[in-house]
Amino acid sequence: MSIPKEPRQLMINIMYLVLTALLALNVSAEIFNAFKIVDKGLEKSNEALDSQNAALPASIKSSAKRDSKLQIYADRTDTVVSIAEEASAFLDDIIVTLIDDTGNKNGMIDDGDYVMKEGVRKDLIGKKNKDYATRVLFYAGKGAEIKEFLETTKDKFASMVDAEERDSIFSSLAIEIDDETWRIKKKSSWSEMNFKQMPVQAIIPIFRKYINDIKSSEATVMNYLASKVGLVDEVVMNQFNVTASPKKSYIIKGDPYEAEIFLTAFAGESSKTGISINVGGRNLPINEDGKALYKTTPATLGEKKYNATISVTNPVTGEVKSYENTFSYEVGERSLTVSASKMNVFYIGVPNPIEVAAAGVNSNDIKVSMGGSGGGTINKNSDGTYTVNVLRPTKKGEFAKVNVNAPGLDGSRDFRVKRIPDPVAKLSGTRGGSMSNGEFKAQQGVFAILENFDFEAKCNVTGYRVVRSARRKDPVVAVNGGGRYTAESMRVIQQATPGDRFYFENIKCKCPGDPGPRDLGSMSFIIK
Repeated sequence: MSIPKEPRQLMINIMYLVLTALLALNVSAEIFNAFKIVDKGLEKSNEALDSQNAALPASIKSSAKRDSKLQIYADRTDTVVSIAEEASAFLDDIIVTLIDDTGNKNGMIDDGDYVMKEGVRKDLIGKKNKDYATRVLFYAGKGAEIKEFLETTKDKFASMVDAEERDSIFSSLAIEIDDETWRIKKKSSWSEMNFKQMPVQAIIPIFRKYINDIKSSEATVMNYLASKVGLVDEVVMNQFNVTASPKKSYIIKGDPYEAEIFLTAFAGESSKTGISINVGGRNLPINEDGKALYKTTPATLGEKKYNATISVTNPVTGEVKSYENTFSYEVGERSLTVSASKMNVFYIGVPNPIEVAAAGVNSNDIKVSMGGSGGGTINKNSDGTYTVNVLRPTKKGEFAKVNVNAPGLDGSRDFRVKRIPDPVAKLSGTRGGSMSNGEFKAQQGVFAILENFDFEAKCNVTGYRVVRSARRKDPVVAVNGGGRYTAESMRVIQQATPGDRFYFENIKCKCPGDPGPRDLGSMSFIIK
């Protein structure tokens, strides 16, 4: 479009552009207001779910008292609550950090993070900030961490369900990660689709929605546990099945095998139904709960099978119906296994998980200790696994030893001890090369990344030199302490123009367990 020469027409065109811009701002304001409304609605929904979920654990525990076999479901309630609380707190912390880091950055959400009007909080100061999400949630990898955390949380919830019902419950859990749309839209990752160039006000409802999914999933699992202990309306059952409840499904040769055989649809003490239980042609005595104890001592190894028949006599008609099923168990010999959960090596500065298994031995009778080189300690976790912490690397031919003592079994396993491998220094996810001027100036510093390392560990950059080399100018040098840019370094970075070359020299970092800093070398970038 050509520029009009007539002053009046030029003024009209300028006014049109201004009105168009104002219209765009109004639409934007309406959208941001919609995000706020959605967020408030999700907060209220989460409060309602909290209120619903809070009453269930006590009710489940109370109902489970009528039968000791139901206690396993009552015991899971505390774990379910813990999973939900941990996940909700993780996402709440992200929301706090979003609001605070785009507000007054004092580590909390307060009036300094909001636009105030007559003492009342209005809009978020950083509601339109797109840089934080792009830089932290996308480029720095926080988004990928969030995705993995949500998937792990869903798996944890599903693990609270009996194995045979786990698939159906898993599919009904509200936590859902859309791992297809970003591929269809040809994005590089789930994080890019959800967070790149997204304003803070739009991201907060996303996390609030995932909190809602977590609380909904908690409710789903709690309702499942409630159904298991009979915290549902009574149902008249007309289908029967024979069930065996063994004390052990795998036993050691010479040990007795014991199992309770019972009819799962048993009507209770008030029923006049006559029941007889027969295993292998031998009638078993029945207790008042309609159960019989089957006991045998196998003499050989391998899989053993037995057939159980339960006959039910209708007290009114005298009709007899029989139900039959076949059960099996495995007979083996004692054995000892010590395995690292992640690698066949221990790393200094991080907790190293291991698993110890002794077939046929009660876990409380297993004693585990550390020996050999490398120093350190070993502690038992609540889930039966162990965590090893070591102090120094082993030399060639030396090993840290995990010693195991159990009734009838003694053994050990050797592990090498190493420092955490050297991380890689990166700026905006790269080691060097060309970078656009805008992207270069948007970075907050140099970070040390542990690539392909299976442990949760973080190495911190302790310092480096920033050198700007511009055409026909003397180099400008800034010494930076820590990973994030200091004010001096930031001034040098902000001077960048296309064609400049920047060097990050003598990069030092320190990893967990390190006695001193490591040298990560240098990086070079050309600004385009």
